[in-house]
Amino acid sequence: MYKRILLGYDGSESGQQALLGSCEIAQWSQAELVLVAVMPLPIASLGPEGGLYDPKVEEIERERYRLILEAGVERLAQAGLQARGEVLSGDPVHELAKAAGRLRADLIVLGHQHQDSWAARWWRGSVSKSLIEHAPCSVLVVITR
Repeated sequence: MYKRILLGYDGSESGQQALLGSCEIAQWSQAELVLVAVMPLPIASLGPEGGLYDPKVEEIERERYRLILEAGVERLAQAGLQARGEVLSGDPVHELAKAAGRLRADLIVLGHQHQDSWAARWWRGSVSKSLIEHAPCSVLVVITR
């Protein structure tokens, strides 16, 4: 059924749960796994009026995300699965949907942490909710409470 699974992975608790879920699905369907981390655009804050692109911040963040992906790939290798990782930058919804199309993924798996307050839900939005609307394939959302 699933031959290529894209896992939106950030190393968080909900990301770890999604990794475990995708591991089981990949073992069952013998699917290829691709872990994708989407880092935000590297903007150094100048205060309330704006920000400035900083290539040093981008380099530091890219390395941090690369290490997170490396740890996820290693965890999957310990379970007997082969996976690879990609670091992208930009809007998570747009980049995950675009990567799924480019990779011809059959399934996108990502974690979701319920927000306790309405203000947190409003401020952060929901990547998983938006991704369902834009994804070129099925989306599995692994919920962590």
